[in-house]
Amino acid sequence: MTDRPASWRMPTPKQMEKLAAEAARRPGPAGAAPDAPLPPEYWESVLKDPRAGVTGVRIRQRRLSEIQRHVLRVSCRRCERTVEIQTADAVRLYGGNAVWKDVAQRLLDNTCQQRTGRHEEDGCWPTFETP
Repeated sequence: MTDRPASWRMPTPKQMEKLAAEAARRPGPAGAAPDAPLPPEYWESVLKDPRAGVTGVRIRQRRLSEIQRHVLRVSCRRCERTVEIQTADAVRLYGGNAVWKDVAQRLLDNTCQQRTGRHEEDGCWPTFETP
């Protein structure tokens, strides 16, 4: 038995030099380097993906005057209610500078039936749908 109990796990310095020399002679992988720019084909496929369009995350951050849709729809994940409003009516009631996320929350809260009395639990949980 040797003095070093884990000596069988570690290669000797000579073996490490041999492994390093073999690794240097082998060509690297065919893939791009991590900091290399992505090919244009990749970006084309990303932009052609239908999910690259206006998503719920984007539309809820927009002002009412910027939204081109005729009908805006929001539903509650908690009570499963759905509220629809025409964009023109929303602009008339809340103003063109109002953010759709805030308007949707107000629309749901005005008719919310999930009242517990605790501020943290009250109200609806909006999810933005595309009609």
